[in-house]
Amino acid sequence: MNFLRKALNTAVLATCAVGVAAQAEISDNAVKIGILTDLSGTYSDLAGPGVVAAAEMAIADVGGKVAGKDIVLLTADHQNKADIAANKAREWVDVEKVDTFVDLVTTSTALAVMEIAKQNQKVTLISGAASSRITNEDCFPTNIHWTYDTVSLAKGTGKAIVEEGGKSWFFLTADYAFGQNLEKDVTKVVLDNGGKVVGGVRHPFPASDFSSFILQAQSSGAQIIGLANAGADTTNAIKAAHEFGVVAGGQKLAGLLVFISDVHSLGLEVAQGLQLTTGFYWDFDDQTREWSKRFFDKTGKQPTMVQAGVYSSLMHYFKAIEETGSDDGPTVAAKMKEMPVEDFFARNGKVREDGRMVHDMFLAEVKAPADSQGPWDYYKILRVIPGDEAYQPLSESTCPLVKK
Repeated sequence: MNFLRKALNTAVLATCAVGVAAQAEISDNAVKIGILTDLSGTYSDLAGPGVVAAAEMAIADVGGKVAGKDIVLLTADHQNKADIAANKAREWVDVEKVDTFVDLVTTSTALAVMEIAKQNQKVTLISGAASSRITNEDCFPTNIHWTYDTVSLAKGTGKAIVEEGGKSWFFLTADYAFGQNLEKDVTKVVLDNGGKVVGGVRHPFPASDFSSFILQAQSSGAQIIGLANAGADTTNAIKAAHEFGVVAGGQKLAGLLVFISDVHSLGLEVAQGLQLTTGFYWDFDDQTREWSKRFFDKTGKQPTMVQAGVYSSLMHYFKAIEETGSDDGPTVAAKMKEMPVEDFFARNGKVREDGRMVHDMFLAEVKAPADSQGPWDYYKILRVIPGDEAYQPLSESTCPLVKK
């Protein structure tokens, strides 16, 4: 009996020691989330306050704690400027001991913060930035690109338009990393499918007056004017094209990155007929409608794919912390790559070794006013694009983590 009691006591002590060790893996006795987003500028509608609301929902849904420790949320407006984002990221690492950076809308700010996260082995959960560079030459073990990228946009919208006969293209491109990557990835799809690029023009980011750029596109005679920009830049370009009668004159606009917030801003009269690729639509099925209703009740708006992606990425992150008992960046990122992703946002999801979260995407068309049942009933889903078809295959990856 004494032997059994001694053995039992040893086992209990060992179990407690393991539990204490697991708890000790949560640094600073809290899990700290740092949201860097555009709270006031060009991308504030598609990301911004809605991203913060989505993160708050995720934290509330796990009871404000993970692995028994409080979750602390920090937010900052990076103003779409890489230096501001980088300075805030350094401060958060050094002073606040932030464990993960979230959203990072705008590719230039994402790349700046990624470098700091890489140096400090912090997790980045990128939802808003789009460049395919993020999981190619700039990839690293704790970097995860969640919602979409320029390759999936090109393979969705670009390919569909070329296959429908839109063979000649002119690009109107935001002159920074995101726009340049999007133009490059769509150009490849256009050429691979028998189309041609007849010209292009790059505009400052952000821009307010698109008149001269639209006139250049109009005079090019291209069948398709590809808008390699996003947010307010896209809506302003579409409004200018409408004023100059571009579509009435026989040319078509290809919104290569269009969000439901853009359509809401434009109105169906102007936006109708636009084809787009999205990683999420609030009215796709019962799961998306249920979560989106909660988001709408909190914000008064339906979520963009960036905002829904932030919630989904954080829930997967919290699950990995629970599984490992740790908020150590490499440990958590490795666990996130082991676990499948299947929720209201991601269908058939998985995080690959390059950090790309691969999931089904949707090719959609904006409804005509007569076909809409009311506010936010904007999309007709034309096709579900399987994740393995939507994203760059690993065989084409330039990420050094990918084994060839």
